[in-house]
Amino acid sequence: MTLVTDAADGPDDDLPVAELFAAVAGQPDAVATLRACARRPVHAYLLRGSVPGTRVAARSFAAALLCPRGGCGRCEHCRRALAGTHPDLVMIERTGAALSVDDARRLVTLAQRRPLEADRQVLVVADVHLATRSAPAFLKTVEEPPPSTVFVLLAEDVPPELVTMASRCVNVSFPPVPRAAVEDWLRAKGIDADRAARIADGAGGDLHRAQLLAEDGQFTERLDLWRSIPARLDGSGSTVSVLTTAVLEATESALGPLRSRHADELATLAADAEALGERAVTGRKDVVDRQHREERRWRNDELRAGLAVLARAYRDRLAGALGPDAHAVSPSAFAAAVDLIGASVASFEHNPNETLLLEALFVRLGQAGV
Repeated sequence: MTLVTDAADGPDDDLPVAELFAAVAGQPDAVATLRACARRPVHAYLLRGSVPGTRVAARSFAAALLCPRGGCGRCEHCRRALAGTHPDLVMIERTGAALSVDDARRLVTLAQRRPLEADRQVLVVADVHLATRSAPAFLKTVEEPPPSTVFVLLAEDVPPELVTMASRCVNVSFPPVPRAAVEDWLRAKGIDADRAARIADGAGGDLHRAQLLAEDGQFTERLDLWRSIPARLDGSGSTVSVLTTAVLEATESALGPLRSRHADELATLAADAEALGERAVTGRKDVVDRQHREERRWRNDELRAGLAVLARAYRDRLAGALGPDAHAVSPSAFAAAVDLIGASVASFEHNPNETLLLEALFVRLGQAGV
């Protein structure tokens, strides 16, 4: 279990909570719920939906909970939260494939800690949907934490093993933003219609991802690479190796915009520290660790998005094969190809070896002959 402090943007004086959630785009219902909850917080919240979206919202919500004015963006609590150094805002990250029982026990201990500076402490627990085995170890603490501790749990979904825990929390849903809304949002930012449509296809209903893709000049080329794979697979090992290398290199290049933002963030923290006469950035290691985790998640998301494009390519090939000029084709073969891709997407929850996963997938798709 990794612990880091974290936070988000703050509001104007005349809108003490609303502006704090400015970065949570496309989720008006969720933001309205969190704004109301910040006024009279309870012991635990479960934010369900897209990982980037819930993380951004959790940081905003936690900052509002720590601020004595409900999120003014200007007090010492808000400034330290914005700098990622507030000691009472703690992000709990899994270090392995899932939150382990030992991690859960340490979380229980942390929950008993008294706040160091604010009136309460906020524990944001990521990837709770992967804590199916460890959940019983901290369920009681989530149900009845000390009065000064607030849990904010993040989960993509709620598996059966976590239904009880979910029932003990205020549930806030973050559904994918409709594709048309993502496209309209991009066009409003000056993205031309064709590029906006392609970015919306790859964003998966996530505006944070769409914004980064809009800054990525190689996004279209990556889409074309994934779409070309079915036609290029010829059953040979050399082709599989070439395609795997090409996909991984393209995925690495996709990190460019995010790394640029991270560099800007560190530069801003350094400038702030210098202005305050500090010789070093307080909490810099925690910020860098968080950035590394974000880059890893972005890489996984990029591969998942590429595999989704690949699945659509096989569906398009099936539609063409069943058209008026169809040749003999087995629809079940295309369905099997899509199922293979789906299984590969699911495996990313367990931090697989990317090269081996892609090579095995491409070999099996090549053998399918569709």
